[in-house]
Amino acid sequence: MLAPQGGGPSQDELKRVAAHRAVELVRSGMVLGLGTGSTAVHALDRIGALLRTGHLRDVVGIPTSEWAAASAAAAGIPLTDLNTHPVVDLSIDGADEVDPALNLVKGRGGSLLREKMVEGASRRFVVIVDESKLVPRLGVSGLAVPVEVIPFGWSLTLRRLRTLFDGVPGFNIKLRTAATNAKASAFDESESKSEPFVTDNKNYIVDLFFEDGIHGDLNLISDEILRITGVIEHGMFLGLASSVIIARKDGVVVVDKAAKVNGM
Repeated sequence: MLAPQGGGPSQDELKRVAAHRAVELVRSGMVLGLGTGSTAVHALDRIGALLRTGHLRDVVGIPTSEWAAASAAAAGIPLTDLNTHPVVDLSIDGADEVDPALNLVKGRGGSLLREKMVEGASRRFVVIVDESKLVPRLGVSGLAVPVEVIPFGWSLTLRRLRTLFDGVPGFNIKLRTAATNAKASAFDESESKSEPFVTDNKNYIVDLFFEDGIHGDLNLISDEILRITGVIEHGMFLGLASSVIIARKDGVVVVDKAAKVNGM
C-alpha cells in the first residue's frame, strides 16, 4: 500500500506499527485471544513469524471469528477454544471507535459476539488502532453501532430497538445486508432488498446509526438494549480494554485504562 502524498505513513502502515507494538507483550506459553479485521491481521502475521523463528514457543490462540481462525492457521498459530482455556492471558484486537474513556465500538465486521466473549475472558485486552478511530463519544462517526439478533422475528426486534431510541435526533436503524459495507457506508436504504448478512453464529446484525453519537449513560443504554428479547449482544465494549495502542503519524501512543486520556 502506497504512502499518501507528502510521504507520511499510510493507514495500513499505522495499523501494522500498532499491531507490532502490541505483540511485544506476548510471552511464550500464553493463551492469546486472536482478533478479527484489517488491524488484527498484522498481529497474527507477527505472532506467526515469531513462532516460526523460535522467539515464541507454546503459544495457543482462540480466534474471535472464522476469518481469524483461518488467518491464524495460515500464519502457523496453534488454535484452541474457550472451553479448553476459559481464561485468556492476552487478547489483541482492533476497534472501530475508541472514546476518551477507552470504551469501544467493535463488530462492524460482524464478529462482535465472539470478540466480546474472548476479550471479556482475558486478563488483559490490548486494542490496536490508528488515530482515525479516536472519537469524542461512541457512534459519532456516523457509521454503524452493530447489534446481533436472532433471525427469528428479527423485524420485531428491530422495531423494539427503534422504539428504544425513539426521539433521538438523527437516529436510524436497518438490518445489515450481505451488500452492506458497515465500515465504509452510513445509512443507505438502497440495500434493503439484498439478503441479510449472516454472522459466524448464524445470526443477523441490526445496525444503529447516530447522527451525533450516543449521549447518556452507556451502561444504562447497554442494559436497555440487552433486555430486548431477540437481542444477543451489541458492539459497545464498555470497560473491557486494558490499554489502547494508537499509531499516530508522529509516533505510537499507549494509553492505559487507569490513565487519563489526553488529546483524543
